[in-house]
Amino acid sequence: MTIGPRVVLAPDKFKGSLTAAEVADALATGISRRRPLADVRRVPVADGGDGMVDAFVAGGWQAVPVAAPGPTGEPSRAVYARHGDIAVVELAAAVGLVKLPGGRLDPLGADTFGLGVVVAHALDHGARDIVLGLGGSASTDGGAGFLRALGLRLLDGSGNELGVRAAGSNVSALLAEVRRVDRAGLHPAIAQASFTLACDVDNPLLGPAGAVAVYAPQKGASPKQMLELEAALTNWAAVLGTGYAEISGAGAAGGTGFGALAVLGAQVRSGIDVVLELLEFHALVDGAALVVTGEGSLDHQSMHGKAPVGVGAAAKAAGVPVVAAVGRTLLSPGEIRAAGFRRCYPLSDLESDPARSMAEAVPLLERIGERIAMEYL
Repeated sequence: MTIGPRVVLAPDKFKGSLTAAEVADALATGISRRRPLADVRRVPVADGGDGMVDAFVAGGWQAVPVAAPGPTGEPSRAVYARHGDIAVVELAAAVGLVKLPGGRLDPLGADTFGLGVVVAHALDHGARDIVLGLGGSASTDGGAGFLRALGLRLLDGSGNELGVRAAGSNVSALLAEVRRVDRAGLHPAIAQASFTLACDVDNPLLGPAGAVAVYAPQKGASPKQMLELEAALTNWAAVLGTGYAEISGAGAAGGTGFGALAVLGAQVRSGIDVVLELLEFHALVDGAALVVTGEGSLDHQSMHGKAPVGVGAAAKAAGVPVVAAVGRTLLSPGEIRAAGFRRCYPLSDLESDPARSMAEAVPLLERIGERIAMEYL
């Protein structure tokens, strides 16, 4: 039997509706109805936020479950993805907003300790190339909890250790008291490991574009609490090194980027670039007839490091046309073309009611898959 043209499906999740893998499956069903001989390849992607581990597991990586405390210390579980000595760890899966009990925001009480527990597990089991997906954070602790779980000791002016979690613990008060750190107890494997921060933001740690000013309100911080957090992070930066605070991406995930840069020697990279590289997207797209990407909302924020634009750039570099299947788009036809897409197919064109569109996303995406097959294959 002759195999038809290769189509690579590389969508991100439709937030609140479908995972990236479910989006790819629905598109594949529609394409196969019209072009049953098409060689359809599914490569669900993510940009570093929630859904990153799911994308790698869908790509055949091992899912590794770990018991780790959630953002406010409650017992919880997280999953990271493993392939050889590479571990992909998603902050959101351990200490993200989605892990808050009952969804109750806790801007001063939440921290990143559970993320460190997951990374320590990966290091204990031989991983030496750690990729941290930074996004969806519930806290603004500058990565202090994460680093404490990896063995960093936070000390006050008298040399007493700080940071042991207690009821009503306050992140800003903790960071404001730190005067120095002791690195002697850091996990021994860190010296042989490399750390990559996969994120889609370029915020520094401090200031009007920093972690507090831009993201703390989304985590429930009041104006007064924001002042406390900014002062605490300023002190934290003075302890670990203000130069790191100014690096693009230091403000990611409530300053977790900063902590990883200053203590772990981490490297910041575009989340979608890391994902595409590790999933060997470039080899898969070589010789393909079409790439289909997408996300729930294609808008101006998408233009700044989000998954579909990254997929589009990689496809364009390979000389392969790319189209987008999305829940909705706020971009003009000219902006869509400027982003590298031959065409955009919004579900909203088929179902104008957003609630119904989200509820019926699978059959709508199947219809879009059929249209794409008819028009491009």
